[in-house]
Amino acid sequence: MPWFIALALLVVPVLEIYVIIQIGQVIGGWPTVALLLVESALGAWIIKREGRRAWNALQSALQTGKMPGRELSDAALVLVGGTLLLTPGFVTDIFGFFFVLPFTRPLARRAMSSFFNRRLTTQLGSTGLGGFIPGAGGPTPPRQSSDDVIQGEVIDPDNK
Repeated sequence: MPWFIALALLVVPVLEIYVIIQIGQVIGGWPTVALLLVESALGAWIIKREGRRAWNALQSALQTGKMPGRELSDAALVLVGGTLLLTPGFVTDIFGFFFVLPFTRPLARRAMSSFFNRRLTTQLGSTGLGGFIPGAGGPTPPRQSSDDVIQGEVIDPDNK
């Protein structure tokens, strides 16, 4: 995985510069700069709105005692998408809008969930959690049989 990050850090800026130059040749230099500024302003507004929604949903889930799996993944996607939107360039803006917009975020959430489930299954092997991440919409957790015995010690706070 570190090689992928290193490659992305090298390729993405070169790709962004290439796309900006190509768009600048088609519509002109100043319109390209104006388009980048408008995209950044629109992105900042959407990040603020969707970040507030994600935060409120997370607080609501925690107050009701619900497992906040979906809310946490939405918050993570808004954070990553916001970072991409505030990075200058057209390619990162496309991915940023995909992560932040409320009608495309469920697709990104499913992709993220399946990616992490695959990684978890690969890391833990077949004896792990079976690809289960709570609240991510994946497979159900493995069931324990009633024959399982858990060794432990009971501590009674009243009997010191």
